[in-house]
Amino acid sequence: MTHPDLHIELQDNVAVVRLARGAKRNALSDGIILALRDAFENFPATIGAAVIDGEGPHFCAGLDLSELQERDAGQGVHHSRMWHSALERVQFGPVPVIAALHGAVVGGGLELASACHIRVADSTTFYALPEGSRGIFVGGGGSVRIPKLIGAARMTDMMMTGRVYKAEEGERAGFAQYLVPEGTAFDKALELARRVATNAPLTNYALMHALPRIAEQPADHGFFTEALMAGIAQNAPEAKQRVRDFLEGRAAKVSKD
Repeated sequence: MTHPDLHIELQDNVAVVRLARGAKRNALSDGIILALRDAFENFPATIGAAVIDGEGPHFCAGLDLSELQERDAGQGVHHSRMWHSALERVQFGPVPVIAALHGAVVGGGLELASACHIRVADSTTFYALPEGSRGIFVGGGGSVRIPKLIGAARMTDMMMTGRVYKAEEGERAGFAQYLVPEGTAFDKALELARRVATNAPLTNYALMHALPRIAEQPADHGFFTEALMAGIAQNAPEAKQRVRDFLEGRAAKVSKD
Protein backbone atom coordinates (compact mmCIF):
# COMPACT_ATOMS: atom_id res chain seq x y z
CA MET A 1 0.00 0.00 0.00
CA THR A 2 1.06 3.61 -0.50
CA HIS A 3 0.44 6.50 1.85
CA PRO A 4 0.60 10.28 1.28
CA ASP A 5 2.68 10.73 4.43
CA LEU A 6 5.42 8.30 3.34
CA HIS A 7 7.57 9.23 0.36
CA ILE A 8 9.91 6.74 -1.32
CA GLU A 9 12.64 7.76 -3.73
CA LEU A 10 15.08 5.38 -5.42
CA GLN A 11 18.54 6.86 -5.85
CA ASP A 12 20.49 4.31 -7.89
CA ASN A 13 20.91 1.37 -5.48
CA VAL A 14 19.65 3.19 -2.36
CA ALA A 15 16.02 3.66 -1.33
CA VAL A 16 15.23 6.87 0.55
CA VAL A 17 12.15 6.40 2.73
CA ARG A 18 10.94 9.69 4.18
CA LEU A 19 8.25 10.35 6.75
CA ALA A 20 6.36 13.27 5.20
CA ARG A 21 4.11 14.55 7.94
CA GLY A 22 6.21 17.49 9.06
CA ALA A 23 3.26 19.53 10.30
CA LYS A 24 2.66 16.85 12.97
CA ARG A 25 6.37 16.26 13.68
CA ASN A 26 6.07 13.07 11.60
CA ALA A 27 3.85 11.39 14.19
CA LEU A 28 3.20 7.80 13.17
CA SER A 29 -0.25 6.67 12.15
CA ASP A 30 -1.21 3.05 11.55
CA GLY A 31 -1.42 3.87 7.85
CA ILE A 32 2.21 5.02 7.80
CA ILE A 33 3.33 1.92 9.68
CA LEU A 34 1.55 -0.36 7.20
CA ALA A 35 3.01 1.60 4.29
CA LEU A 36 6.49 1.16 5.80
CA ARG A 37 5.92 -2.56 6.02
CA ASP A 38 4.82 -2.75 2.40
CA ALA A 39 7.71 -0.60 1.20
CA PHE A 40 10.30 -2.89 2.75
CA GLU A 41 8.57 -5.94 1.33
CA ASN A 42 8.60 -4.58 -2.22
CA PHE A 43 11.95 -2.94 -2.92
CA PRO A 44 13.35 -3.74 -6.38
CA ALA A 45 16.15 -6.31 -6.45
CA THR A 46 18.58 -3.54 -7.45
CA ILE A 47 18.28 -1.81 -4.05
CA GLY A 48 21.19 -2.56 -1.72
CA ALA A 49 20.48 -0.27 1.24
CA ALA A 50 17.89 2.18 2.56
CA VAL A 51 17.79 5.46 4.45
CA ILE A 52 14.88 6.44 6.70
CA ASP A 53 14.51 10.18 7.19
CA GLY A 54 11.88 12.61 8.46
CA GLU A 55 10.60 15.72 6.73
CA GLY A 56 11.09 19.04 8.50
CA PRO A 57 12.89 19.71 11.81
CA HIS A 58 12.01 16.38 13.47
CA PHE A 59 12.65 12.74 12.65
CA CYS A 60 9.56 11.44 14.43
CA ALA A 61 7.72 12.53 17.58
CA GLY A 62 6.15 9.10 18.09
CA LEU A 63 2.67 7.68 17.91
CA ASP A 64 -0.09 10.01 16.75
CA LEU A 65 -2.07 10.09 20.00
CA SER A 66 -5.13 11.37 18.14
CA GLU A 67 -5.34 7.83 16.72
CA LEU A 68 -5.10 6.24 20.14
CA GLN A 69 -8.41 4.46 20.58
CA GLU A 70 -9.96 2.78 23.53
CA ARG A 71 -9.25 -0.88 22.96
CA ASP A 72 -9.85 -3.95 25.04
CA ALA A 73 -6.87 -6.08 25.96
CA GLY A 74 -7.18 -8.37 22.96
CA GLN A 75 -7.44 -5.48 20.51
CA GLY A 76 -4.41 -3.86 22.13
CA VAL A 77 -2.37 -7.02 21.68
CA HIS A 78 -3.31 -7.28 18.00
CA HIS A 79 -2.50 -3.62 17.41
CA SER A 80 0.93 -3.98 19.00
CA ARG A 81 1.64 -7.13 17.01
CA MET A 82 0.81 -5.26 13.79
CA TRP A 83 3.53 -2.73 14.64
CA HIS A 84 5.90 -5.59 15.49
CA SER A 85 5.31 -7.18 12.10
CA ALA A 86 5.91 -3.90 10.27
CA LEU A 87 9.11 -2.93 12.11
CA GLU A 88 10.41 -6.47 11.78
CA ARG A 89 10.43 -5.87 8.02
CA VAL A 90 12.75 -2.92 8.67
CA GLN A 91 15.13 -4.83 10.96
CA PHE A 92 14.97 -8.21 9.23
CA GLY A 93 14.10 -7.07 5.73
CA PRO A 94 16.02 -7.32 2.47
CA VAL A 95 18.56 -4.50 2.94
CA PRO A 96 20.50 -2.65 5.64
CA VAL A 97 18.76 0.50 6.90
CA ILE A 98 20.42 3.71 8.06
CA ALA A 99 18.34 6.19 10.08
CA ALA A 100 18.97 9.93 9.65
CA LEU A 101 17.98 11.38 13.04
CA HIS A 102 17.29 15.00 13.87
CA GLY A 103 15.06 16.85 16.29
CA ALA A 104 12.58 14.65 18.13
CA VAL A 105 13.25 10.91 18.23
CA VAL A 106 10.51 10.17 20.72
CA GLY A 107 8.32 7.19 21.64
CA GLY A 108 7.37 5.31 18.51
CA GLY A 109 9.98 7.35 16.62
CA LEU A 110 12.68 5.86 18.84
CA GLU A 111 11.15 2.42 18.32
CA LEU A 112 11.43 2.93 14.55
CA ALA A 113 15.01 4.19 14.84
CA SER A 114 15.97 1.21 17.00
CA ALA A 115 14.77 -1.16 14.26
CA CYS A 116 17.36 0.34 11.87
CA HIS A 117 20.88 -1.04 11.63
CA ILE A 118 22.87 2.20 11.80
CA ARG A 119 21.75 5.50 13.31
CA VAL A 120 23.20 8.90 12.38
CA ALA A 121 22.14 11.79 14.63
CA ASP A 122 22.72 15.49 14.14
CA SER A 123 23.26 17.97 16.95
CA THR A 124 19.55 18.85 17.20
CA THR A 125 18.52 15.29 18.06
CA PHE A 126 16.88 14.42 21.37
CA TYR A 127 15.49 11.11 22.63
CA ALA A 128 12.58 10.46 24.99
CA LEU A 129 10.06 7.79 25.97
CA PRO A 130 7.07 9.66 27.43
CA GLU A 131 4.79 6.62 27.53
CA GLY A 132 5.27 6.21 31.27
CA SER A 133 3.84 9.65 32.04
CA ARG A 134 0.88 8.98 29.72
CA GLY A 135 -0.15 5.78 31.42
CA ILE A 136 0.77 3.54 28.51
CA PHE A 137 3.64 1.20 27.60
CA VAL A 138 5.77 0.90 24.50
CA GLY A 139 4.10 -1.35 21.91
CA GLY A 140 6.23 -1.16 18.78
CA GLY A 141 9.09 -3.39 19.90
CA GLY A 142 10.85 -0.79 22.02
CA SER A 143 11.08 -2.95 25.13
CA VAL A 144 13.10 -5.48 23.15
CA ARG A 145 15.22 -3.27 20.88
CA ILE A 146 15.97 -0.15 22.94
CA PRO A 147 17.58 -1.98 25.93
CA LYS A 148 19.94 -3.62 23.44
CA LEU A 149 21.16 -0.14 22.53
CA ILE A 150 21.29 1.57 25.92
CA GLY A 151 20.53 -1.06 28.58
CA ALA A 152 17.36 -1.80 30.53
CA ALA A 153 18.28 0.53 33.42
CA ARG A 154 18.53 3.60 31.18
CA MET A 155 15.25 2.76 29.46
CA THR A 156 13.54 2.27 32.83
CA ASP A 157 14.80 5.67 33.97
CA MET A 158 13.54 7.35 30.78
CA MET A 159 10.06 5.88 31.10
CA MET A 160 9.74 6.39 34.84
CA THR A 161 11.11 9.92 35.07
CA GLY A 162 10.60 11.36 31.59
CA ARG A 163 14.34 11.87 31.16
CA VAL A 164 15.34 13.37 27.80
CA TYR A 165 18.72 12.63 26.25
CA LYS A 166 20.26 15.33 24.07
CA ALA A 167 22.37 14.50 21.03
CA GLU A 168 25.83 14.24 22.59
CA GLU A 169 24.83 12.28 25.68
CA GLY A 170 22.58 10.16 23.49
CA GLU A 171 25.53 9.14 21.35
CA ARG A 172 27.53 8.27 24.47
CA ALA A 173 24.61 6.20 25.77
CA GLY A 174 24.40 4.21 22.53
CA PHE A 175 21.37 5.61 20.72
CA ALA A 176 23.43 6.55 17.64
CA GLN A 177 26.71 5.43 16.13
CA TYR A 178 27.42 8.77 14.44
CA LEU A 179 26.98 12.36 15.59
CA VAL A 180 27.18 15.07 12.92
CA PRO A 181 26.57 18.83 12.72
CA GLU A 182 23.04 20.20 12.47
CA GLY A 183 21.39 19.57 9.11
CA THR A 184 23.86 16.93 7.90
CA ALA A 185 22.40 13.68 9.22
CA PHE A 186 20.72 12.79 5.93
CA ASP A 187 23.85 13.46 3.88
CA LYS A 188 25.93 11.27 6.19
CA ALA A 189 23.27 8.53 6.24
CA LEU A 190 23.10 8.54 2.44
CA GLU A 191 26.88 8.38 2.20
CA LEU A 192 26.91 5.36 4.51
CA ALA A 193 24.03 3.70 2.66
CA ARG A 194 25.85 4.03 -0.65
CA ARG A 195 28.94 2.46 0.89
CA VAL A 196 26.95 -0.36 2.51
CA ALA A 197 25.14 -1.06 -0.77
CA THR A 198 28.48 -1.97 -2.39
CA ASN A 199 29.04 -4.85 0.05
CA ALA A 200 28.45 -8.43 -1.00
CA PRO A 201 24.69 -8.95 -0.54
CA LEU A 202 25.15 -12.19 1.38
CA THR A 203 27.50 -10.50 3.85
CA ASN A 204 24.95 -7.74 4.47
CA TYR A 205 22.28 -10.40 4.90
CA ALA A 206 24.41 -12.21 7.48
CA LEU A 207 24.99 -8.98 9.41
CA MET A 208 21.25 -8.19 9.46
CA HIS A 209 19.86 -11.64 10.11
CA ALA A 210 22.58 -13.82 11.66
CA LEU A 211 24.59 -11.42 13.85
CA PRO A 212 21.74 -10.28 16.15
CA ARG A 213 20.63 -13.88 16.62
CA ILE A 214 24.18 -15.07 17.33
CA ALA A 215 24.47 -12.34 19.97
CA GLU A 216 21.50 -13.84 21.83
CA GLN A 217 22.59 -17.48 21.59
CA PRO A 218 24.63 -19.36 24.19
CA ALA A 219 28.30 -19.20 23.23
CA ASP A 220 28.57 -22.76 21.88
CA HIS A 221 25.44 -22.25 19.73
CA GLY A 222 26.75 -18.88 18.57
CA PHE A 223 30.11 -20.29 17.52
CA PHE A 224 28.40 -23.00 15.49
CA THR A 225 26.00 -20.55 13.83
CA GLU A 226 28.95 -18.29 13.03
CA ALA A 227 30.83 -21.18 11.41
CA LEU A 228 27.83 -22.05 9.25
CA MET A 229 27.34 -18.44 8.18
CA ALA A 230 31.05 -17.96 7.46
CA GLY A 231 31.10 -21.07 5.29
CA ILE A 232 28.02 -19.99 3.35
CA ALA A 233 29.22 -16.41 2.85
CA GLN A 234 32.70 -17.31 1.63
CA ASN A 235 31.26 -19.80 -0.85
CA ALA A 236 29.42 -17.06 -2.76
CA PRO A 237 31.02 -16.33 -6.17
CA GLU A 238 31.16 -12.61 -5.41
CA ALA A 239 33.05 -13.27 -2.17
CA LYS A 240 35.59 -15.45 -3.98
CA GLN A 241 36.15 -12.73 -6.58
CA ARG A 242 36.61 -10.06 -3.91
CA VAL A 243 39.23 -12.17 -2.12
CA ARG A 244 41.06 -12.73 -5.40
CA ASP A 245 40.97 -8.99 -6.11
CA PHE A 246 42.54 -8.31 -2.72
CA LEU A 247 45.24 -10.96 -3.06
CA GLU A 248 46.13 -9.74 -6.53
CA GLY A 249 46.33 -6.09 -5.50
CA ARG A 250 43.14 -4.84 -7.13
CA ALA A 251 41.34 -3.97 -3.87
CA ALA A 252 42.10 -1.16 -1.45
CA LYS A 253 43.74 -2.07 1.85
CA VAL A 254 42.38 -0.91 5.22
CA SER A 255 43.92 2.36 6.38
CA LYS A 256 43.26 4.84 9.19
CA ASP A 257 42.13 7.57 6.75
